[in-house]
Amino acid sequence: MTSTVPNAVQHTDATEPITMFGPDFPYAYDDYLAHPAGIGQIPATGHGTEVAVIGGGLSGIIAAYELMKMGLRPVVYEADEIGGRLRTVGFDGCDPGLTAEMGAMRFPPSSTALQHYIDLVGLETRPFPNPLSEATPSTVVDLKGESHYARTIDDLPQVYRDVMDAWNRCLEEGADFSDMNRAMRERDVPRIREIWAKLVQKLDNQTFYGFLCDSDAFKSFRHREIFGQVGFGTGGWDTDFPNSILEILRVVYTEADDHHRGIVGGSQQLPLRLWDREPQKIVHWPLGTSLSSLHDGAPRPAVTRLNRTAGNRITVTDADGDIRTYPAAIFTGQSWLLLSKIDCDDALFPIDHWTAMERTHYMESSKLFVPVDRPFWLDEDAATGRDTMSMTLTDRMTRGTYLLDDGSDRPAVICLSYTWCDDSLKWLPLSPNERMDVMLKSLGEIYPDVDIRKHIIGNPVTVSWENEPWFMGAFKANLPGHYRYQRRLFTHFMQDRLPADRRGLFLAGDDISWTAGWAEGAVQTALNAVWGVMTQFGGATDATNPGPGDVFDDIAPVELPED
Repeated sequence: MTSTVPNAVQHTDATEPITMFGPDFPYAYDDYLAHPAGIGQIPATGHGTEVAVIGGGLSGIIAAYELMKMGLRPVVYEADEIGGRLRTVGFDGCDPGLTAEMGAMRFPPSSTALQHYIDLVGLETRPFPNPLSEATPSTVVDLKGESHYARTIDDLPQVYRDVMDAWNRCLEEGADFSDMNRAMRERDVPRIREIWAKLVQKLDNQTFYGFLCDSDAFKSFRHREIFGQVGFGTGGWDTDFPNSILEILRVVYTEADDHHRGIVGGSQQLPLRLWDREPQKIVHWPLGTSLSSLHDGAPRPAVTRLNRTAGNRITVTDADGDIRTYPAAIFTGQSWLLLSKIDCDDALFPIDHWTAMERTHYMESSKLFVPVDRPFWLDEDAATGRDTMSMTLTDRMTRGTYLLDDGSDRPAVICLSYTWCDDSLKWLPLSPNERMDVMLKSLGEIYPDVDIRKHIIGNPVTVSWENEPWFMGAFKANLPGHYRYQRRLFTHFMQDRLPADRRGLFLAGDDISWTAGWAEGAVQTALNAVWGVMTQFGGATDATNPGPGDVFDDIAPVELPED
């Protein structure tokens, strides 16, 4: 059991794991990556040609890595540091092995394209301690001043099981959950498209909260309130209530909130290792070539201007004032940067794509971590026999508190608070120490006999992604009515549909994907963009391993009418 209100249906006959991240474009990226023919090639006349890759997060680094393997010369621009929202930090003065994940920290097994790269660079994963998961010794749910200690869902009061049942029934009755889950597990593309097409037309204008309210299963406000505060999988989901229900269905259909694993040593290792990796199968470049070696160890600095120049080329100006022109470029940063931080020509994109970027809705998110001397929470309370402290879900300011250790005899880390949206904005004016003080006060009300402060061995580290100048938010989350906008962005890599003078600049990154906030979306859109660049250079995939663009017309996302 992985959640306080577990995912909808206990699956039977689950022989085939889900491997497609979203019903909108049911393409098996994991098979594409694993095929011995590779993901495509370009004519030798294009070898060594420079292609700009703007953004050194996971999407940008994967795109650059695959372009390099094809024989192109990616030129990576990065405003901050390689990794993007795969950001792992240490604590000053503490053991360097003690780290905090400021961005992505947990990954579902359904992220199979992501797992391809995790395996490729030799990283290890282990279960992440979500609420009531098997990796979590105990969980405390604290609502309205009343706390409940639990090791499994059965330890909680009946009302929580009632809420779980309501969510199961709501999904089954309103979203054909079992049918879709089965179709995705079996990779039954026609059935996936049949179910999803009806739901997109029916639910594009519906919020998550409205979807709950429309269900007889959730006619109780109390149940909806508990569900919002406690949620399923990773905790409370009330911050998502204003968002499109389609966003939520993509998560539950693909089991994105189930059985999470963390990357041992930190997620930022993935893009950093790809940056340094010397692929054994590479075209044009000699063995021993890496992205790092092609860049003399460091990417180009931030991009300050993008414009089109003669021959429909893309000209890039960076923070050092260097101006370079490319036949193709991939932009992987968050799309709002094209509206604010980067001076852009209107001619870069069709007007409908600019509108889609302007309408992108981003979620705020904050975290704060502290290092502690040991995992004291595993101490048994002599009076109750319970753990001294537990993974905690609450309606207090902290919302979600995670306990992270690497053995009982080693220093450990507490994520004192992980919050989204309005709950994140509440922290924005406070300094790291002020945040910590408020968090410790809230947790002190839940655990009055536990002195957390005495175990802290270093200064807190914190992030509010909405305040990060190169991000301005944590991740995209579509509002009702945004399906058409997202379709424009996701399908942008199919540039034969665009006017000739609007081609050559490709969009990628998790906010271009159908399921943002998950690293899998960054991987998939990077591969889409690579396919687009390859095609522009006259390249192609092997006939036995068609790429996402080769099968596009067969599995394209539902197209809703504009009028």
